[in-house]
Amino acid sequence: TSVYNKLNGLEPGVMEALVEETSLEFDRIIKGLNHDETKSWLPGYLVIQDGNCIEATHRRLQVLRQSDGAPLPGKTIVLYSPETGLITDIVPCEDGHAQERSLLAQVRQKVKRNQVYVMDSNFCVLSHLEGIVEQTGYFVCRVHQRFSYNILSEPVSRGETESGDLYEQQVILQGKDNKQIKCRLISLHLYKPTRNGATKLLLITNLPESDARTEFIAYLYQKRWSIETMFQHVESYLHSEINTLGYPRAALFGFSIAIIAYNVLSVIKSALKSVYGEDKVENEVSGYYIAGEIGRTYEGMNIAVSKEDWQLFQLVGEHEFITLLKDLATNVELKKYKKQKRTPKKPGVKPVRRISHKHVSTAKLLQLVKG
Repeated sequence: TSVYNKLNGLEPGVMEALVEETSLEFDRIIKGLNHDETKSWLPGYLVIQDGNCIEATHRRLQVLRQSDGAPLPGKTIVLYSPETGLITDIVPCEDGHAQERSLLAQVRQKVKRNQVYVMDSNFCVLSHLEGIVEQTGYFVCRVHQRFSYNILSEPVSRGETESGDLYEQQVILQGKDNKQIKCRLISLHLYKPTRNGATKLLLITNLPESDARTEFIAYLYQKRWSIETMFQHVESYLHSEINTLGYPRAALFGFSIAIIAYNVLSVIKSALKSVYGEDKVENEVSGYYIAGEIGRTYEGMNIAVSKEDWQLFQLVGEHEFITLLKDLATNVELKKYKKQKRTPKKPGVKPVRRISHKHVSTAKLLQLVKG
């Protein structure tokens, strides 16, 4: 009970700082491990922005036992770097019902100079895009139907991709104080409709053509899906969503610790890449098996290895630590962590949604009780 109460007392700012500060150290290590291979896709730094809702918890709390809805302990907006495989920042929110757009003001505080933010249409908000520009950042964002802009030129063909034909035109966004933001509107006319029936994909960006050609912008947006894969790995490899943690702050802290563990896993994979090459590790090595071995052997190593031996990692400098990681990676037998090939998925049957099973926000219920 005391441990649980301590977790529930941790403020969201602690979780943000914990992820941000550790990711900076991990970033330096990964770049040191792959100094010759880690090259930025763009002059700045690519970041994918997306939201994640923590899954419903058990009804252990008294306030939840009378509710028939699935209790949501919170959600987060995550900033992810596909180049390094690191989650660089999070914005946690205790209200599981909160709209992701309500957290954008906090996200804008994390915008850095020359970073490129790749976002889905849910984040296509004028104030958010303008805030990124004001902090000398860039965006690649999918346009939703109600988003308005002024057209400056007719569409011009920019060739084709595997998915469809590309067109580009110049548009203007009208910001506050009549400030104008010149952008490129890229439309991808799909050969095959999406699962939602869309036949055209609209992207807007303030990246100049000298830095990113039209087909490269379309490619960048396709990389957005890598954050969905990351979310799956954090949940399945590292059990990030602990459904017994009913209090929002406890659940969010558990999720933050899983994010740091995922970043550690990214460092391990980077060490392997520095020895065996990126293609081999990405295509053949399973993060699931690596995480499984760590989980199985952790307690045994704490028993077998003395505390004095672990101090080596605290005392060694960053350069020496990177060299040590490479030396350790040379002794890894990759065949023990080989990915298993999967057969094609069979089409599933869509579940029938029951209206009575709605979600409830744990934070709101707790607030009502306090009130």
